Amino acid sequence: MALSGGMDSSALLLHLLAGGHRVTCLSFDYGQQHRLELRRAEALVQHLIDHQHDVVHRTVDLSSAMGLFSSHLLATGDSIPEGHYEEEAMKSTVVPNRNAIFASLLYGTALSIANDTGDEVAVALGVHSGDHAIYPDCRPEFYDALGEAFRIGNWGAERVSFTLPYLDMDKAGILLDAEVTTEALGLNFDDVFERTLTTYDPTPDGKSHGKTGSDIERILAFHAVGRRDPFPYVAGWDAVLAHALGEDRRHRAKGLADRLTPLQWHVTQEAGTERAFTGEFWNASDPGTYACICCGKALFDHTSKFSSGCGWPSFHTERGHARIHRLVDRTHGMVRTEVRCSTCDAHLGHVFDDGPREHGGERYCINSASLTFIPQEEAA
Repeated sequence: MALSGGMDSSALLLHLLAGGHRVTCLSFDYGQQHRLELRRAEALVQHLIDHQHDVVHRTVDLSSAMGLFSSHLLATGDSIPEGHYEEEAMKSTVVPNRNAIFASLLYGTALSIANDTGDEVAVALGVHSGDHAIYPDCRPEFYDALGEAFRIGNWGAERVSFTLPYLDMDKAGILLDAEVTTEALGLNFDDVFERTLTTYDPTPDGKSHGKTGSDIERILAFHAVGRRDPFPYVAGWDAVLAHALGEDRRHRAKGLADRLTPLQWHVTQEAGTERAFTGEFWNASDPGTYACICCGKALFDHTSKFSSGCGWPSFHTERGHARIHRLVDRTHGMVRTEVRCSTCDAHLGHVFDDGPREHGGERYCINSASLTFIPQEEAA
């Protein structure tokens, strides 16, 4: 597998070890500005070895060859852009053909191991769905084509395959997977991830200002799963989280203004409330999933919906991975608990303690304008 020292590949290493695999890691020095990540990779491997987990680790020097390339991510490039991960400026951090080069070296190593041992060997990479918009060499069709080319070009290729377990996940999903695997491996989650480096622009002492696209994506992922990132930020967690949420709202607003109705915008972006008994879903009962209208994150199943008589959709339980955020709301002369989407920070409604006791006693009072409905047959 490729171990960059970042969050995704580190989580992948845990995933593979928890699955009982013998793992050989290759890290690549390709002249990246943030080559401090290589020291983080070494530190993580040593941490795992100290906890009795066997990992083979090699660092490959590609700095001379890839010095031929042009990218802001390389030491020869310009300053790393700040802003949201999916903005056009982030394309300047693409390193031409990087993943093809990495995959070729990984595949050659895997094939050599397979020939020496007679075992079947998988090439594992931590690419995920959040990378697809910016990095074309992280898309599934790229790896399908690459795998076919390698199969045609090598004897014994039937013993080597690609495995991309995070391909359809976002970064929050990767962290949720890591929560499971760290526990299975007897590790502390924060001890692992404080050793990872995601920022493209670290300070000399290994901290981050939290303002590059890669930073913002990571910060939002930790927020989405209800955790504080253990990585050291110059301004502290609260400051970088506020900045990341602001950048995310600004970025999403570009598309949401055209996509949402005036009511949906008012409710989700301005913490408004639709009038009782007027929303699309207040009395709905069809089987399916209720998701955030802004980002599509699944929030509630129809099985948790119940009739409360309040005039808004009511749910007694959120979906397991929804991790809806709760905030104290002191508006309108009341003290209530506001609920917001943990992925995009859209306002959803409020939660009260007058729900069904057999399900924990809570009632999520949610605006229909904050929701979209996915029928059960489509979700399947």
